[in-house]
Formats: sequence, structure tokens, C-alpha cells
Amino acid sequence: MIDFIPLEHYFDFFIYGVMLLLIFTLLHITVLDINDEKIKFFNLALGGFTLVLLLLYIGLRPVSGRYFTDMKTYAYIFDSYRVGGEIRGEGDLGFAYFTYYSAKLITRDAYFFVCAVLYIVPLFWASKRWFPNHYFFAFLMLICSFSFYTYGVNGIRNGIATSFVILGLSYDKKYISMAFWFMLGVLFHKTMLLPVAVFVIASIYKNIKAYFIFWVLSIILSSTMGGIWIALFTSLGFGDNDRMGSYLTDAPDTGKFSSVGFRWDFLIYSAIPIIMGYIYVYKMDYKDSTYHKILSTYLLSNAFWIMIIRANFSNRFAYLSWFLMAVVIFYPVLKTLFWKDQFKKIGYMMVAYYMITYILLIILG
Repeated sequence: MIDFIPLEHYFDFFIYGVMLLLIFTLLHITVLDINDEKIKFFNLALGGFTLVLLLLYIGLRPVSGRYFTDMKTYAYIFDSYRVGGEIRGEGDLGFAYFTYYSAKLITRDAYFFVCAVLYIVPLFWASKRWFPNHYFFAFLMLICSFSFYTYGVNGIRNGIATSFVILGLSYDKKYISMAFWFMLGVLFHKTMLLPVAVFVIASIYKNIKAYFIFWVLSIILSSTMGGIWIALFTSLGFGDNDRMGSYLTDAPDTGKFSSVGFRWDFLIYSAIPIIMGYIYVYKMDYKDSTYHKILSTYLLSNAFWIMIIRANFSNRFAYLSWFLMAVVIFYPVLKTLFWKDQFKKIGYMMVAYYMITYILLIILG
């Protein structure tokens, strides 16, 4: 257990540690070509080092309800199973059974380490599948994402579920493997039904222009008829009191929705990958079918969140699109050569992406 770092500075060590890692990466990006053989070694060395360091740092953290919020609740449920308590599925039976049998087989500290493995390793694995020669850069951007840390230490089951879905997306066109990871994601957190269902729709109806139009329309629908959509989604069961999904409202030091109402700041944040996606698809004529489906999934999932953005439970919907943000922004530039000196431009994009997270969590958080 890592108990030598003061808990009040645990997040600070993470965010500034990632900054140092990014600076070190930029030093290589500015002097190496994207196809340089040294990049393969850099991927292997930094990728493995970062993976192990993250697993140890997040997986071996002390149990704390004050600094890791819902971690204390997970620990309580684990301990109740350990002494013979009944399974508390609440619709997420995959995670419930995982916790139940973990309590019978391993210690509580080992359980949280395994949770970290289930959260982080699928992201690393998906990065390697998508970008075998540049996977470290994709993995680093997933780590730099706004909600990565919060989902690792607080909204644990939701974080694991989204990682399973991302891994499933990396198996596009390998339908059995994709379905397995999608199903596992839904079993760990039922809200994954939304992005999974949207991905299926995007795979069948491939008119990406329609999804862009619907996203713009969702802003109008939210502004003029927001109460109707809130009532609708509440009636479907998304307004129940579930503390496990409250990571963005309960953790002021790791990002939150600081007020209710129409959040233009978060709408602008959500629009960044949409603007990049528009540039890739329409300005650069990028035709990768996998990317089109992922972008369409982001557009539709984010549109649903915008429609209920004023609700006090809308935080549950936000991450159902935001967990794909790094993929939407960086997938094309790590797959295809668009510009001269593209590697350096990727470096600038990485810095900008990290700075958005830094501003939201440190300066404004």
C-alpha cells in the first residue's frame, strides 16, 4: 500500500507526474521522426513503465472516503461480503459477483489492485491494438483525460465498464470479441447500454452527417424543452439515487459539476472532439469506417447528455461520451499521415489536451 504520500496531495502527485511524463515525451517528439526505429523502443520502454507505475499508484492507494469518495463504499460492500452478506447487484450483476467472489478469495487491498488492473490494462491493450507502433502516445492521452483519475479512484465500477467498452471498440469487425467486451461492460455498469446501443446504431446507419446535425439539434432541444427530456429519462430510471455514479459531483478536487443549469463551459468542452472530428471527416476526407462509428457514438451519446444537462443526475450521462474523447481526437493522427512534421503537431495537440484537463481540474476545479 502506498501510504507515504499525503492523501490531500495524492491527486497533485498524479497530475504533475503526468505533466513530467508529457514533457519527457515531447523532448523525443521534437527530435524524432514518426517512423524512426527509436520510437518502437520508446513505446516499449515508456509504455511498460507508465502502465506499471499507474497500476501501483492507483491500485495500492489507501482506502479513504474523504479523498477517494466512493472507494469507502466499495470497501464497505467488500467487507460485508467477506462476513457473509448477500449480493447487492442493483442491476450491475457483473461487478457485484466480481466483488462478491473477490471478498471470498483475496484481501481488500488486493481487490482494489485488481480493480485498477481491470480499469487500466484494457486501455493499454486497446491502444496497442489500434496503434501498434505508437500506442504509448494514445495511452498517455487516455491518462490525460479529464475524468481518468476520478474513475480510477472513485467511480470504480463505471470506470472499469468504460474501459471494457473501449477495448471492445478496438475489436471492430471481430464481432464475437467485441460483443464479449461490450457485454462485460454492460454487466459491470448498466449505463454502458447507451454507448453500446449507439455504436450498434452507428454501425447500421452510417450517415455521419445526420449525427452531426442531431448533436446541434440537441442543443436547441435542451434549451427549449429541457424539462421534457429530464422527465423522460427520469421515468426510464436514470434519476434514482445512486451514489456510485456521483463522481463528478462529489469530488471537488478531481473535477465536478459545480453548479446546475445549462453548462455552457462543459458544452464547449464536449465540442472540442466534435470540431476535430468534423475537420478529419470533412476537411481531410478521412474515411476510416471504425473512426466514423466511434465519432458517431460520441456525437449521439453526448447529444443525449446535452438534452438533460440541467438535471442533477446529468453527470451520469456526461462520461458516457467523454470517455471516448481522447480516441476521437487522436485516432486519425496516429493512424494516418496528414501534415508535414505531423509528429511535432501531435505533440502540440497532446500539450493542448493536457492543458484543458489541467485548467478544468487545477485552475477551475
